[in-house]
Amino acid sequence: MRLSPRPKPNPLFDSPASVWHDATATVKLALRQFPLETGMNVIYSANKKRIWSPVEDQSFMHTIVLNNISFHIETDRLAEKLRIGPKSRHLDDLKRLINEAQTIARPKALYKTAYIDSKGDDYVIVEGVRLSSRVLRVNLEHAHRVFPYVATCGTELQEWATSFGDILERYWAEIIQEEALRAAMRALNEHLSTRHLHGNTSSMSPGRLEAWPMEEQRNLFALLGDTEGSIGVHLTESLLMVPTKSVSGIRFPTEESFESCQLCPRERCAGRQAPYDKGLYDRKYRSGTE
Repeated sequence: MRLSPRPKPNPLFDSPASVWHDATATVKLALRQFPLETGMNVIYSANKKRIWSPVEDQSFMHTIVLNNISFHIETDRLAEKLRIGPKSRHLDDLKRLINEAQTIARPKALYKTAYIDSKGDDYVIVEGVRLSSRVLRVNLEHAHRVFPYVATCGTELQEWATSFGDILERYWAEIIQEEALRAAMRALNEHLSTRHLHGNTSSMSPGRLEAWPMEEQRNLFALLGDTEGSIGVHLTESLLMVPTKSVSGIRFPTEESFESCQLCPRERCAGRQAPYDKGLYDRKYRSGTE
């Protein structure tokens, strides 16, 4: 399939939902609306440079599963984090748990390339699914595609962690699960950066802020399809994820970096990634109807 500049307006290439200077995104949008025909297997630029092939890259139509993720724990670092000294009687027990975990752990991640259909004042429609959040809407002002995802420590490690009766060992197992989840998120972010997102990106997760509540988990999971069948993650009736050491969200390209922590006034948060900016919501996100 060959693209070249068109002298006259065309309803496909000049519609508000399409951006001509991003030829790949435009064709992907078209291919979502019209079935892929035999022979439409590659896109070339004007100078005949190969840009993209829907046969080679089907992530714009399907969810992608990452399930071959390396997981290794540095024993000394984890022992220091748990305040277990080199002469502690607990060190051998911790090493045993680490060895067991590394043997059975299968951290996983799943994502999808999804295209924005339309935008309202406080919502976006992504492939027919409404995501309601004023903050998310503003953050996606210049985006035409997003990457919904779920990452998890894996059901294998969850089952292993719940098998311990000793309170201390259960706590260690929980920390090890968190390490596996971090490994899954690192692999996902590296994959997205290499394959899709080469500039600045940010991420938002339902429930991290009042501005995008936990109830939005249902819609996010609706975008991703059968997450339980793919990576073993499902939502409970209370909208919690199982395995519990899982995280969901949307990653998107952005001109200005964003962290949910910037809008969160909670103090003494061990997971804080950016300082609280008291005036940020009023400056950037408050709409005229609030």
